[in-house]
Amino acid sequence: MLQQRGLIVSDEDTALKQLASISFFRLANYWKVFETDESTHRFASGACLEDVISLYTFDRELRSIIFTAIQDIEVALRTRIIHFFSMTHGAFWFMDASKFNNCDIFQACLDNIRVELSRSKEEFLQEHFAKYSAPSMPPVWKTLEVVSFGNLSKLYANMKDVEVKKQVAKSVGLPQYTYLESWMRSLTVLRNCCAHHARTWNRRYPAMPQLPRRLPLTWVDTQHIRPMKLYAQLCAMLYLEQSITPNSQIKSLLLRLLNAYPKNITRQMGFPNGWEREPLWQ
Repeated sequence: MLQQRGLIVSDEDTALKQLASISFFRLANYWKVFETDESTHRFASGACLEDVISLYTFDRELRSIIFTAIQDIEVALRTRIIHFFSMTHGAFWFMDASKFNNCDIFQACLDNIRVELSRSKEEFLQEHFAKYSAPSMPPVWKTLEVVSFGNLSKLYANMKDVEVKKQVAKSVGLPQYTYLESWMRSLTVLRNCCAHHARTWNRRYPAMPQLPRRLPLTWVDTQHIRPMKLYAQLCAMLYLEQSITPNSQIKSLLLRLLNAYPKNITRQMGFPNGWEREPLWQ
């Protein structure tokens, strides 16, 4: 069928093996960019399966780099949120509804935390429950170690104490806590795409990071950035990495990957003209 639509398949045996390992509709996300007609799904002249597989491979490698970076960011933000909020509000602030703006969001987060605690096999939690029966959940420095990044993001955004939220944001080079709220939301969506092996490179993301014109650390010119595209989130990741893992290889891994593929691949990811001259990317 793909051949009838104009896709060049130079090695049918290899193609059958590839389709046996990568499902039709997963690969369809990548050959759509080679189609000239959305209704008939006709392919452009010269389009070949090798190019589709190459694009799929690029996206798989990109997801791996992004996921590693977000792991670093998630662990660091988790640590700093626990630290700054506990220093002001004690060991069980996450259980106190009075410290949150929206009671429904607070209750949903607390319910999710209970589920995550019940599923966790971490030894430090098992030892805690074997020794203590009250309060119903361990202190925050144990409990929040096992909650999801999405739940952590909602907890942070819902907290009433703006001053402590500012402390967390400033610890990663962001002068406004609202910037960190939006960055955490957008990176949560991106992380979930990576975790579920979803197409990442040219997706339009509904959760968009705020893009301030100036920031204290090395940043980019945001004038021509489309915040719904991946480039915006990659910039946010690299910015956060400066205060989290300053010796991180994430930037060099991204540049090496981008340089290994055709230059036009960056346009569909939202990279503006001249992006490679930005100090953040050098």
